[in-house]
Amino acid sequence: MGTARHKDARAGQVIAALCLGTALSALNSGMIAVALSTLRGVFAVDVATVTWVISVFYLASAVLQPLMGRLADRFGPRRIFTLGMAVIIVAGTVGPFSPDIWWVCLSRVILAIGTAAAFPAAASMLRAIAHDRGGDAPTMIGRIQLIDTSTAAVGPVVGGVLLSLVGWQAVFWVNIPIAVAAIVATRAVTPADEPRQSRPLIEILRESDLPGILAFTVTVVALLMFLLDLPDGAPWVLLVIAVAAACLFTWRELRCRTPFIDIRFLAANAPLLRVYSRIILGSLVLYSALFGLPQYLEDHVGYSTAIVGALLLPLAAFNVLLARPAEKLVHARGLGQAMLVGVIGLAAGSLLMPLLGASAPVWLVLLAAAGIGVPYVFVLVAVTQSLYIAAPADEVGEAAGLFQTARSAGCIGASVVVGLCFSGGTSSADWEVLAWTIVGLAGLFVVVLASTFRMATRPAPA
Repeated sequence: MGTARHKDARAGQVIAALCLGTALSALNSGMIAVALSTLRGVFAVDVATVTWVISVFYLASAVLQPLMGRLADRFGPRRIFTLGMAVIIVAGTVGPFSPDIWWVCLSRVILAIGTAAAFPAAASMLRAIAHDRGGDAPTMIGRIQLIDTSTAAVGPVVGGVLLSLVGWQAVFWVNIPIAVAAIVATRAVTPADEPRQSRPLIEILRESDLPGILAFTVTVVALLMFLLDLPDGAPWVLLVIAVAAACLFTWRELRCRTPFIDIRFLAANAPLLRVYSRIILGSLVLYSALFGLPQYLEDHVGYSTAIVGALLLPLAAFNVLLARPAEKLVHARGLGQAMLVGVIGLAAGSLLMPLLGASAPVWLVLLAAAGIGVPYVFVLVAVTQSLYIAAPADEVGEAAGLFQTARSAGCIGASVVVGLCFSGGTSSADWEVLAWTIVGLAGLFVVVLASTFRMATRPAPA
């Protein structure tokens, strides 16, 4: 009995230490949402330009997580975790001294490098700890994900308070003490990395498909630039570059032994493609609201940054409160029913968004945020569990990595949606364009689910 309690306490210490690092990605995503309006004012840029502050972070995260996982296996997860925290400290140090918005973007890329190392390294450490000391690694990883989700819920609140009391620089500075604490705590409660067989770094990089990653990055960046510049005239050369890079990327991935995105693997698994399409659509709806609503409430309605941060809490806070009920619904009624409840609820809740164009009292903003946040919990739980049904048992790791990439793609898409809808400003009319776009995306989600509902009704795992 005492030994079991000791193991539980030890596992809790390890989880707490690792969460100091893994939660920084979610925290920064929430904080930057309420900082966008301030950054636009400080650096005198438009919505399309400030959108890059979001996009570069998610793009870097999408392409770097698989590489960081390989580096953790090669050099040791604790060492890579510590290195990631050190990179975050660098970002937190240089970001506040940004002379322009592009330096802010560069600092966010550095921040993404550090946060991208945290979760793959933490997962690797937990597997090793569970193997040596006993314990359930998937359960511990699940607890880390739940804590990270909780952090996403409070991110806008923390960001709003910091911006009001200190200024936009604080959203970078706050990373420094947390990263330092993560290094100290992790080194105190986790074992040192075991000796690993020496392999040349060039071999690790070759296995990471750097040409594929480069072609993917060029494709996404060129497409983003094309879309964000559309209001000022279609820059067709960027579209040509995007298409050419996409063709090169496809050619490369079909011939690479260890591709960044295994196109053959995806083509052979239609259920998995449906899972990815659902997380992309769900992320588009949620993050379009998260990135757009704060700018409208601050610029046009006149709420302070601190108040806006608090008003956004329902967008993510219900992840913590409703995760268990959503899981119970999945087990009782199946994945199909849980997914249906979530998607229909998301479409219905999105209809509250256009109402904010006429008037945005506190109660209506909270209700509209909850209208998106509550059903999204059911979508997230159902689509995550669908991943483990659709993915082959021996390829769950690769499928999970692509799931994170798809989620990042949804976040990048949401930043583009906000940039296009707010290209003329953040007035009530502009907000209604964005709000009805969110309604349209939620409606598209319903159509996509309806067309594939038979697959969605497969039973959930026990």
